[in-house]
Amino acid sequence: MTSRLPIAIAITGASGAQYGLRLTQVLLEKQIPVYLMISKAAQVVIATETELKLPGATDAQRSYLSTLFSTDPELLSVFGREQWFAPTASGSGRWQALVVCPCSTGTLSAIAQGASNNLIERAADVALKERKPLVLVTREAPLSRIHIENMLKVTDAGAIVLPASPGFYHNPSTLQDMIDFIVARILNALGIDQQLLSSWGEPND
Repeated sequence: MTSRLPIAIAITGASGAQYGLRLTQVLLEKQIPVYLMISKAAQVVIATETELKLPGATDAQRSYLSTLFSTDPELLSVFGREQWFAPTASGSGRWQALVVCPCSTGTLSAIAQGASNNLIERAADVALKERKPLVLVTREAPLSRIHIENMLKVTDAGAIVLPASPGFYHNPSTLQDMIDFIVARILNALGIDQQLLSSWGEPND
């Protein structure tokens, strides 16, 4: 078992659940424990945008995803929206960062206002107050003034806003390449070594 502290991942109801799922897979492959939170809206998006048959119960989700990613189930914990004894609900919990991926504009608004109406919102509030890295992978277009103001507000509070806007300078040839572009940028933001995307100025493998 790795001694590294877990990375918390929240998948919310914006389009692009593939980003959060792929990030989870890559971290688990690196033997980094993951605390995963999937909103109800995200479960609908996953059913719509992917062929996955994600169960509704958290224990079943953990088993399903551990099998899907061929990983040790001990590395993955899945928490429900009102599981207030989850480590991510408290500043004394032992975890190193939170990535909301994708981050809906509704979740962005709640984080900007300091709401803690569910575990995902509370985890973001904890990350900000404890000065833990908080990466918000927003996915919306176009943006209203409200969205932009909320992005500014969370940035001023210490979060990193990392829009799901794949680049093309690495000459992607598949959808997976575009997903991995964003996942690589997230890993870079967290300071985690990755081989999904070459650094700028380096040759693509």
